[in-house]
Amino acid sequence: MKKIFCNIFGHHYSVSKKVTLHIKEYKCVHCGKEVTTDVSGNLSVLTPELQEINDALEDLYQKRHRTTQQVA
Repeated sequence: MKKIFCNIFGHHYSVSKKVTLHIKEYKCVHCGKEVTTDVSGNLSVLTPELQEINDALEDLYQKRHRTTQQVA
């Protein structure tokens, strides 16, 4: 039933994870489809490969901002 809703009206995405300031992961509140923003800002289906990339990018982003906050 939920997939029918998305087929008729389209997905309703909400942010499920903030990777960096510009890259976020989204999840449809109705059917659970997961997407992420790509390099150009478009939504792409969240594959295991993109999930791995986002996890590594999040780790680097957090480490960099932890050190700059400690120095300041």
